[in-house]
Amino acid sequence: MNIYLDIETIPGQSQTVRDALSASAALEKADVRAPSNYKDEAKIAEYIAAKHAEIDSAADEKWRKTALDGAYGQIVVASIAVDDAPPVAFYRDEWATAERDILLDLFDALRAAHDPARMTRPTFIGHNIVAFDLRFIFQRAVLNGVIPPSIIPFNARPWDDSVFDTMTAWAGVGNRVSLNKLCGAFGIAKKGSEIGDDIDGSKVWDYVRTGRIAEVVEYCKGDVERVRAIHRRMTFAEAA
Repeated sequence: MNIYLDIETIPGQSQTVRDALSASAALEKADVRAPSNYKDEAKIAEYIAAKHAEIDSAADEKWRKTALDGAYGQIVVASIAVDDAPPVAFYRDEWATAERDILLDLFDALRAAHDPARMTRPTFIGHNIVAFDLRFIFQRAVLNGVIPPSIIPFNARPWDDSVFDTMTAWAGVGNRVSLNKLCGAFGIAKKGSEIGDDIDGSKVWDYVRTGRIAEVVEYCKGDVERVRAIHRRMTFAEAA
């Protein structure tokens, strides 16, 4: 059985995360001094204000990057497709506080999909699934106190039979290739084609925070379809 998987993540919504970054920025601001050759008070104030703005911008960028860190970011959408079935997405309109429910729904679906009497485990398939998706899901499950099904190969290596990572299968272990590049090479509709817009993981937060969660859901399901199409080509299940 093949399980195609993709998740979309956003920066940590916990106030603790934001407060920690704000405190760090405040310490940096306190150390800002204008160069000694600045004598005009207006010029000094302008210099300090510009430096403070740079620090605030850097802090915001650090916060946005927590979307890639399972210790601080969180899952906003998860999608799976089992064998030839259409993708199914797990999310909530109340996305800021929904991660635990998303994990519960995802894990319930995985348990329902796999018959414990099967002698073989399913193969989990995704793009960068070993280093990112599976690792992130494990970390968030731990922090949310949600027990995952035993069939998820959290500790798989890229060459294990329990996973098929389209990125490492194409580029080799330790190398990278974008999903969009593979789509172009294989003649598959690229990211965002299902919503008619230009989107990738770096833009997910902007979509979510502006009320476009439904489009992120379709995008996530689209990535599952893209991975499935690439996997079939790479395993010669479908001809070019």
